[in-house]
Amino acid sequence: MTQNFNADLDLTISRIIRAPRASVWHAWTDKAAFEQWWIPTPALCRVVAMDIRPGGAFKTRMSEDGGDFGPHLNACFLAVEGQERIVFTNALTGGWRPAEQPFMTAIITFKDHPEGTDYFAHVMHKSPDDRKMHDEMGFFDGWGTVIEQLAKLVERPQ
Repeated sequence: MTQNFNADLDLTISRIIRAPRASVWHAWTDKAAFEQWWIPTPALCRVVAMDIRPGGAFKTRMSEDGGDFGPHLNACFLAVEGQERIVFTNALTGGWRPAEQPFMTAIITFKDHPEGTDYFAHVMHKSPDDRKMHDEMGFFDGWGTVIEQLAKLVERPQ
């Protein structure tokens, strides 16, 4: 499935990660690894549900000050194609249940690159206002930071 970019509704960010695609995929699909990079530090992430299959729940919580964990993401996986693509949305929750406040759908792709993995995130919004809000909330800083954290996790010598 090829996605077309719509400048009025979509945001994208990419990076070459100097690690094999299998390592990047593992950091995305292993709860313990995922918690290490998904939210910009110093905030902490806790994975509540990560049922990596179409219709599976994807739920995280965050703690900004090391205290109680509060809501972060309550989503549903739409597609999971081993080491190639993960699609999730917060328009649905696990089991294909409609969400209260849909905001985005994200397509994460992983491709081989001579230097490691070409990592690409395409984030789609339901309206230009939602896209603008996500941009103004710091999409590029936030998603850029977590991709940098992901890279640092998988690029370090094993």
